Amino acid sequence: MAATAKSPVRVGLFVTCLVDLLRPSVGFTAAKLLTEAGCEVEVPTSQTCCGQPAYNSGDQADAKAIARNTIAAFDGFDYVVAPSGSCAGMLKLHYPSLLADDRTWAARAKSFAGRVHELISFLVDVRGMKSVAAEYKGRATYHDSCSGLRELGIRVQPRLLLGSVKGLNLVEMPDSDVCCGFGGTFAIKYPDISNAIVERKTENIAAAQADLVLAGDLGCLMNMAGKLSRQGRPIAARHVAEVLAGETADPPIGHRP
Repeated sequence: MAATAKSPVRVGLFVTCLVDLLRPSVGFTAAKLLTEAGCEVEVPTSQTCCGQPAYNSGDQADAKAIARNTIAAFDGFDYVVAPSGSCAGMLKLHYPSLLADDRTWAARAKSFAGRVHELISFLVDVRGMKSVAAEYKGRATYHDSCSGLRELGIRVQPRLLLGSVKGLNLVEMPDSDVCCGFGGTFAIKYPDISNAIVERKTENIAAAQADLVLAGDLGCLMNMAGKLSRQGRPIAARHVAEVLAGETADPPIGHRP
């Protein structure tokens, strides 16, 4: 794997709840990519949720408690990396404002936020990675998740690395930057609206005539994979890290044996 030669850095991997509970292979592929980019990867065992569900639901007290725990868990690392744009956005952009009125934690939250990156953005923008040695034979399309794109500016980075995957034909779907309808608790609070949004998204995925849809957020992938399955469409879903790391032995997301 091609990466700019730099001295090893200590990276704390923020695994995320969905990866930990539903798709642990994404955590392992993230660690593999980081290691190949010259990083020493550790996974603090005291980490929990990023606090986004509580934060978005107005539960400031629990969100602040979770933020303090996360900041403490990743103390001392050069970088904190998450294979999720939504979680990385919470850590990087919302922790400082959430703890701004806390004299003890405000400065720590700001320092912590400055070390936080989404996985693919970190590999490209920080570690200088331009290509991978992976191979995947198939036609894929990429979905830009809302948080990754709009909060963190992640769009070019995954396409750059996917373009180097041997055998992969990457095609753009219509409106790749439009929401999939998941939105965390949004899909629970407004299921009818969420369903209408994801129906439009799966139509666009199908229009790309791809056999695989990729994204950098597991929530988006689960939502799209579920709808594709219910529609009877033979289109698989995977986290972009799985393809970039060449680790696609596990069944696609949402697959039922």
